[in-house]
Amino acid sequence: MYVSTAAALPAASIEQQVFRIISKRKAIRASRVRKTASLARDLRFDTVDVVDIILELERNFHIVIPDEVPLYTVGDFVRFVREHAAA
Repeated sequence: MYVSTAAALPAASIEQQVFRIISKRKAIRASRVRKTASLARDLRFDTVDVVDIILELERNFHIVIPDEVPLYTVGDFVRFVREHAAA
């Protein structure tokens, strides 16, 4: 398993890792993962899928994603990780 040193990663690399984690969750083709994709509507993720993604992101980037953070799109995850992984 790859453990990131997120503070040293450029934004593009963070985005690629977030995309990889999300696409791996349900074996979605990477071409379907877009920043504007809705987790529920476009990718058909349920609550358990989203929680698993959150846990994987927390492990990989050494961050904590609070329950109250609104995460509806792939871009929401990318934005949160970018803002908090470098902190």
